Amino acid sequence: MKIFAPILLLLLAFASCKKPQSFEYRDLRNFKIDSLGFQNSSISMDLVYFNPNNFGVDLKHIDCDVYVEHNYLGKYILDTTMHIAKKSEFVVPSKMNVNMKNLFKNTLTSLFTKELLLEVKGTTKVGKGGIYITVPFSYSGRHEFSIF
Repeated sequence: MKIFAPILLLLLAFASCKKPQSFEYRDLRNFKIDSLGFQNSSISMDLVYFNPNNFGVDLKHIDCDVYVEHNYLGKYILDTTMHIAKKSEFVVPSKMNVNMKNLFKNTLTSLFTKELLLEVKGTTKVGKGGIYITVPFSYSGRHEFSIF
């Protein structure tokens, strides 16, 4: 019975926890082209999110694919641990290599429209107290973009 009491208490604590809400995308800042090439280019930016939860978490790893107008743009990987406070905005520094061949597919579309469809699909590891879980995520939204 002494063995089951702590396990039962732990199960009750987990059962009473509210399901965490997803981070909310807020803004893109400091967009910069680091290197420009015919095959590949490198870009960097700061992505701003908001944690709507009443608890902080640690973000350990992000691995995702980025698409513009359904065309693969590149892979983004963040392999560092960040602490995210409860009910607060946070910035994810982002750097990715872009396949220029796929970017050129979107050039004609970009010239004639003010909005582009941006899609991000991948996984992230989040946790607390050294216990992490892999969480899949998907984002799709139209964003204003102008080359002029």
